[in-house]
Amino acid sequence: MPWYELDNANDNKLDELAKRFHLHPLHIEDARSKDETVKVDTERNYTFAVLKPVRLVQDPDNPADQNPVFTPIDLFFGKDFLITVSDPTCPATQQALSRARRDGDDDNPSHLVYLILDTIVDLYFPAIDHFDERIDALEDEVVDRPDPAILQAVFSIKRDLIDLRRVLVNTRDAALHLQRDPNTLVDPEHQPYIRDTYDHIVRLLDAVETQRDLLNNTLDIYLTSVANRTNEIMKVLSVLGTAALPVVAISGIYGMNIKGLPFTDSPYGAEWVGLITLIAIIFMVYIFRKLKWL
Repeated sequence: MPWYELDNANDNKLDELAKRFHLHPLHIEDARSKDETVKVDTERNYTFAVLKPVRLVQDPDNPADQNPVFTPIDLFFGKDFLITVSDPTCPATQQALSRARRDGDDDNPSHLVYLILDTIVDLYFPAIDHFDERIDALEDEVVDRPDPAILQAVFSIKRDLIDLRRVLVNTRDAALHLQRDPNTLVDPEHQPYIRDTYDHIVRLLDAVETQRDLLNNTLDIYLTSVANRTNEIMKVLSVLGTAALPVVAISGIYGMNIKGLPFTDSPYGAEWVGLITLIAIIFMVYIFRKLKWL
């Protein structure tokens, strides 16, 4: 069985293969589109599939972190041929193709397609583990020291999980299409393997949903911690402001130059007024401590 491996969708050889195997022009257009979503379309004599393996790439803004990147791989497979269009610089794509070359059956395109799909799905598990570690680290930090940088990290992970979930949902639908489409070219022998891969995708989606819930909880903890910290600061400022009221009241009264006030004629008047003010402040602090406000 011939297997045609192309490194560039704009290769003229793809046009020659399209004429030979009667590939639909819209599928050729999809293969040459960089923004095409994961999907499976079945024609009378072949099946067209767009899959997206994931790989983790270092974040340029935060070298200590990694972001998921999706690189498409296009498959055209019939009963007696297989055409793959992939990026040769993507290690995830090349890993899937290498496994198919090593373990696949050259006479059975269904087996090759299963190996490619299964490898692509398995590559999502390390990405899920990576996000688990990031979320665990955020949960520890948000309790110990809530910081605005944590909020940015939470929203960054939420965006990555949204992208991851979108691709996984489409991959799940594609695997379901390979199972249930009456015109699918995946033979009955490999249908159970496709169902097993579908179960793996469902597990991945459950893990993504759990991580999104954990992120929401982390965000709630952050907001609660910030609110509690703000309340503590406002409480201290309120207590200090209240404790300073005797100083304001006494200094305001003596500042009006009213005759007959106590200690106005005493040579130690300022010292007596200061002592009375200090006693009033100490008394108020004592009351606050008794009421457990301070």
